[in-house]
Amino acid sequence: MPDKSKPKEEKQDKIASEPEEKVEEQETTAEPETVEEKPEEAVENEEVSQEMVEEKPEEKITESKEAEETPIKTEEPKASKKARSEEKKEAPPKKKDDKDDDFQYIVRISNTDISGDKNIVYGLASIKGIGMHMATLIMEKTGMDRKLKMGKLTDSQIQKLQDAIDSINKDAPRWMLNHRKDYETGEDIHLIGPDIDMKLRDEINIMKKIRSYRGIRHERGLPARGQRTRANNRRGLALGVSKKRDTTK
Repeated sequence: MPDKSKPKEEKQDKIASEPEEKVEEQETTAEPETVEEKPEEAVENEEVSQEMVEEKPEEKITESKEAEETPIKTEEPKASKKARSEEKKEAPPKKKDDKDDDFQYIVRISNTDISGDKNIVYGLASIKGIGMHMATLIMEKTGMDRKLKMGKLTDSQIQKLQDAIDSINKDAPRWMLNHRKDYETGEDIHLIGPDIDMKLRDEINIMKKIRSYRGIRHERGLPARGQRTRANNRRGLALGVSKKRDTTK
């Protein structure tokens, strides 16, 4: 007789093995639970992202408010700059001057006032009767620096210049003198300052007295050196063209 116990044992083994398989199947089925949990985390993440998105507009609103407030703050420095520019216009910056306490703003030589800011050559040339050539001659005679200003000269230097001007008739060449062959003395002299006008007035009066051609022309107020008077030097009221009257009527 075949033993029936063996199939029972096999059945028992199968039954014993089935729970293990079921356990494994249960474990496999348990994994989807974790999968189901993941969507919940995703949902939470989405909610967080939505909250961040909802918060960002508020930040943008605050930033926009700050941007609107900033122009008001920037206008104040602009106004201050305008005020500073106006102050600068009202009070321009002072130039640096190398002027000492002994600086003379006006120097008087040969009865003429000379500005102390001028150089010596240009200062001497401002005297009536002295030009650039005569001023350079005086500077060479005195041996002073041409770059010096009149205001920085000492009293001794000013006196030295005055002596050189007084002795121009002896030191300067004949062609540089402004009054040659004087009427009274016949000498060649150089006149400076108001002496020029006085000498010219006296000589014109002498020509009028002796009734010379030039004297008469001076009396009549006409040009004395051969100029024409048809077009130039016309004086008096201008006369218009007059029509001829018909005497037949």
